[in-house]
Amino acid sequence: MRVLSIVHETSSTAGGGLFEDVVEQRGDRLERVSIAHDDASALDHPERYDAIMVFGGAMHPDQDAEHPWLADEAAFIRQAIAREVPLFGVCLGGQLIARAAGAEVGRAPRSEVGWHTVCVNEAGLADAVLGVLPARLDAFQWHHYRFDLPDGAELLAENDAANQGYRLGERTWGVQFHPEVTRHMLDYWFIEGGAEIPDLATTRTETDAFLGGWNEHGRALCNAFLDYAAG
Repeated sequence: MRVLSIVHETSSTAGGGLFEDVVEQRGDRLERVSIAHDDASALDHPERYDAIMVFGGAMHPDQDAEHPWLADEAAFIRQAIAREVPLFGVCLGGQLIARAAGAEVGRAPRSEVGWHTVCVNEAGLADAVLGVLPARLDAFQWHHYRFDLPDGAELLAENDAANQGYRLGERTWGVQFHPEVTRHMLDYWFIEGGAEIPDLATTRTETDAFLGGWNEHGRALCNAFLDYAAG
């Protein structure tokens, strides 16, 4: 398959991480675009791809004044949804999909940075993609914004801080947590963004305890999405 990875930073510590690794390990063709730094024309004709993944970034989904390319990306996502290209969004990516589909995105009642419990509901457990996750899991989070559900979307996962996962139609998913993170990515994030973490020492200890299992969930989630996209 031809798989597009949309990232928002040039560094390998802020991209598709584990998900990009899974694409390549499967033998699929990975194409990576950083819309914040590459020519916006790179995002054209979404139907050329068999699957599209949209990842996170330090920016927020409503900061068009600071990042004018956000509007271009939202327009591309809207085309992908309309043309029924399988689409999976992570954190900012999930927020941008919600925005592109007409839902409200904005500041969360409280930020989640570190490991937080997420519950997958009955619809999520029955879902072709999120259904590979357990009903309750310790998920890695790093967000200050949240998304409302687009019209017609089904909530698949949540906690008391925010909506955590949804499916829109039959080919589009968004999650608020970070199933793509690797040890390499988190080591960098903890140095560069440590001031945002309420208790860095505890988060490092929890990472040692949780990351192995979390990466297994991430691989399963990515494989489930790509299997679905493959038909």
